[in-house]
Amino acid sequence: MINTDAKLATLLPTIQSAPWLALDTEADSLHAYPEKVCLIQISTAAGDTLIDPLAGIHLDPLLDALNAHELIMHGADYDLRLLRKHHEFVPSAIFDTMLAARLVGERQFGLSALVEQFLGVKLDKGSQKADWARRPLTERMEKYARNDTHYLKPLADKLKLELQRKGRLAWHQESCARLIAESSKPPAANADAVWRIKGSHALNRRALAVLRGLWEWREREAIAANRPPFFILNHEKLVNIAATAAAHKPVDHLLPPRLSPRRHAALSQAIRAALALPPGSHPVLLRHKFYRPTEAEMRRYHDLENRRDRHAHELGIDPTVIASRATLSELARDWDQYAPELMSWQRELLLQA
Repeated sequence: MINTDAKLATLLPTIQSAPWLALDTEADSLHAYPEKVCLIQISTAAGDTLIDPLAGIHLDPLLDALNAHELIMHGADYDLRLLRKHHEFVPSAIFDTMLAARLVGERQFGLSALVEQFLGVKLDKGSQKADWARRPLTERMEKYARNDTHYLKPLADKLKLELQRKGRLAWHQESCARLIAESSKPPAANADAVWRIKGSHALNRRALAVLRGLWEWREREAIAANRPPFFILNHEKLVNIAATAAAHKPVDHLLPPRLSPRRHAALSQAIRAALALPPGSHPVLLRHKFYRPTEAEMRRYHDLENRRDRHAHELGIDPTVIASRATLSELARDWDQYAPELMSWQRELLLQA
């Protein structure tokens, strides 16, 4: 485990001179709030290495070295967002084996399934939900973490050959570049939307005010306890409590039986504060406008859908890899507006009669 600046300095020449490099991360999103990067796994021709970001080491030299490589990753979306958020790292290029698998027509594209199919190795998935902030790591956790990158190079080599054989390597390169660009964007902050959880659409404005207050209370409690919000109170409970409190009914029967007196008092105060708000301060009801497509738009939609499905069948890939139904609806409504959002290979397929 690399957990000191001295050990990292010894590793850097290997990273810098590596002809290829595979990368993965582990976070503690199931155990802490907010989550953090707990482990960085790197594989090169020299072997597999675990790096401990929690040890207080200076990671900038490592990140600079990583940025000089095309990084082999699997399902890189979450890892890239974590690294950008916590370490301001955006890679220059990646080879994503999950994207590659989907583009060659694999329907089971999880890492374990692909490693077993292409390499004949069955991976142990037992540590998927482990607390990666714990130290020391167990032997099983270390093995699981190393396996996440150990097989990526031979897997990528086989998938790259398939992409080349099927003439889709350029598709994959464009898809990986799009993934980097999308993952490097900071998430849009909307204070009026973040608390509108599943089920909130059925609440009236008074109940929405209570829900907003409860959500803010839960955020404070989750951060203070360093526990994911669902450990404090799940979404369904929040919505039920909000609806019940807004109807001036008792809510104690809806609360977890082991809710501490302090937490119970804070929750009750959040409810009282929300109920005391004047009606003008209640959240507005969001009414989603239902758009009814015209007959011409429906004809264009079905034409695009038929093209997509025909090409997907001929290519042996999932139709949604080319375009989702929502994307087809947008294109049918206004091709000129939405077509530029497609990747060039997707657009070319949908233009082919």
